[in-house]
Amino acid sequence: MKRFLSGFFLAATLLWGDATKSFPKEYYTIKDPKAQKEAFVKILYPIILKAEEKIRRERAFVEAFFATLERGEIVTPAEQARLEALAKKYRVKKLYDKEAYLMRIDTIPVSLVLAQAAIESNWGKSRFAKEANNLFGEWTWGKRGIVPKHREPGKTHKIRIFDSLEASVASYMKNLNRHWAYEGFRKARYKARRKGLPFDGYAAAAYLTRYSELREKYTKMVQRKIAQNRWEIFDNSRPAPKALLGSETAMLSRALFRAY
Repeated sequence: MKRFLSGFFLAATLLWGDATKSFPKEYYTIKDPKAQKEAFVKILYPIILKAEEKIRRERAFVEAFFATLERGEIVTPAEQARLEALAKKYRVKKLYDKEAYLMRIDTIPVSLVLAQAAIESNWGKSRFAKEANNLFGEWTWGKRGIVPKHREPGKTHKIRIFDSLEASVASYMKNLNRHWAYEGFRKARYKARRKGLPFDGYAAAAYLTRYSELREKYTKMVQRKIAQNRWEIFDNSRPAPKALLGSETAMLSRALFRAY
């Protein structure tokens, strides 16, 4: 019965991932490493998809906005305001630089998100994941944050606190899409997209040497995590492959619908 309830909860997470504020207590009771890894993906996958969809909508708006200008038509004040908000969000210096928007407003390979979240949060079991919903080790210099136990003398950074896992994923994606350190990543993604070539998490990891002090060793860690868990398949298929989400998901989802 306990095993069924655990699976039942995970199915609910799949259906309503946006309602997941933190890793549930049931997640930490899973003893089998393989089962816990599967649960990790089940919890994060719908959250990642939701964040990706928001980015796609932003990109679609930018494309439509500039298409309007190219036709010689007038944009509305609301559309102009939205473009200005996106320029601020993604740190686009020139307001009407279409290519700058398209280079920055784009999705992140799902396998890359999963791999970095697994590494940085120790599969959601780190102190910062539990106490701050911080999956990617993001820092802050503001008042609200957790002081690392082994922070070097003279350092003032804190671990940023997020209200939800969803907020952590969204912040991480924004970070990759606008921070100067990941310009190489964005250029490689943009080049691949323009040529119609795939740009999966394994390829993307090579451009994230600035994400960690480990540099090239870190990118190898990310690539190894993707390969070991076969997560590259997430970058080439929608919806998620049943083999990676577990065969019990469909059955438990039906059970949920019967229960509600």
